[in-house]
Amino acid sequence: MTTAAHVPPGGIDQSKVRKAAVAGLIGTTLELYDFVIYGTASALVFSKLFFPNVSPAAALIASFTTFAVGFLFRPLGGVFFSHFGDRLGRKWVLVVTLLLMGGATLAIGLLPTFDQIGIFAPVLLCVCRAAQGFGAGAEQSGGATLLTESAAPGTRGKLASLIMVGAAAGTALGALVWIAAQSLAPNDMLTWGWRLVFLSSIFVTIAALVIRRKLDESPVFEEIKQARTEPPAPLKEVARSGKANVLRVILMNLGVSTQSYTIQVFMASYLITVVGTDPKFIPPVLLIGALCGGVAAVSFGILSDKVGRRRVVSLITGALILFPAPAFMLLTTGSPVAIVLVIIVGFMLACQGVVGVHMSYFPEIFGSRYRYAGVTLGREFSSIIGGGVAPMICAALLGAFSNSWIPVAIYMSLTMLVSFIATRLSPETLNRDLTHPEDARHDAVEAPVSAELAATRLVK
Repeated sequence: MTTAAHVPPGGIDQSKVRKAAVAGLIGTTLELYDFVIYGTASALVFSKLFFPNVSPAAALIASFTTFAVGFLFRPLGGVFFSHFGDRLGRKWVLVVTLLLMGGATLAIGLLPTFDQIGIFAPVLLCVCRAAQGFGAGAEQSGGATLLTESAAPGTRGKLASLIMVGAAAGTALGALVWIAAQSLAPNDMLTWGWRLVFLSSIFVTIAALVIRRKLDESPVFEEIKQARTEPPAPLKEVARSGKANVLRVILMNLGVSTQSYTIQVFMASYLITVVGTDPKFIPPVLLIGALCGGVAAVSFGILSDKVGRRRVVSLITGALILFPAPAFMLLTTGSPVAIVLVIIVGFMLACQGVVGVHMSYFPEIFGSRYRYAGVTLGREFSSIIGGGVAPMICAALLGAFSNSWIPVAIYMSLTMLVSFIATRLSPETLNRDLTHPEDARHDAVEAPVSAELAATRLVK
């Protein structure tokens, strides 16, 4: 069966597309900014501030455990917000999630430490991290859905990949803030410098809020809303018809999420505690990696518009199965050049590149009845069993095997193998009709829209 890609009546309004792109980009900037400053704090200072009375190894695991708490609450936030995203629209859900994430990050900067209130300090840290995760649960999925639905046929991969440019920008900003904080005297950073890092999120939150309040709803959602004859029940629809593709997305994202968070969070602590790298060297390396990753995300997104989503994702995940072992071999040399090379390749492939293609691939997999809910549930449940626990599992493996990187590399490769196989078993979705209520299938071959036809239907 051949299905023509759909262009909304009246064409695509390019001014709305640009607003959607900026809104999605800056929201993900805040999410990743929050993530990077928290993840870096977990590796550098939280073990001393909130878990001071245990061994360094146990404190690091405890610190990464609070990091994982946020991921445990992401699916709950995803279930809650995606229900309203498919019923009421994408825009206002993205405004609410933005405020929740920014508010929780701000609160972390005001928390008392263990020395001030004892055991209640790590408890409050976990509460704030849970709020962060609850808000982030529908953030990237909502932005990806909005941008995919707003783009003209033949440009969805490029436009949706801008979500990961926002992620790269957030990572870069987080690295810059930590570079500034580490210029302080060690005692100053542990007493008040780390607080300024978290309080600085208010500037990103305000900028993102101003932009998102002016956002238009996606044209695809507006058309679906006009055609409804009864109130939607996205979670019920997912449970009835979308379980297979939710599982598909979980498996496709499992290894990607695992490697992404291992590279961004665990490798920093590995370099500091095992290799003996200067902690001040880590944020600049993350900054370089993030900038390269942003370029890779858009490049792979554009490539997927030309050759297909499955082919590009298969190529990247296949390479990432082989990546961990040589990566750790290079890291253990302690060479600054080798470390920079590993982080750049990791960001370009796992952290930003393949996820940039996922931003259009996952929304295209699901039908219009529950697209937001399906993407969110698949991505966020994979984040629990993948990225959320990855730094903690890697730290535990390192402790159990006398600082050997081999079990960590095996863990990273096996999870990526799962994602590679799941991708190869998934249908191609390039240019499918996003107003179609049914999920993508292997027997539905999508008919690409020519650039000339798409151009004639654009509103200049």
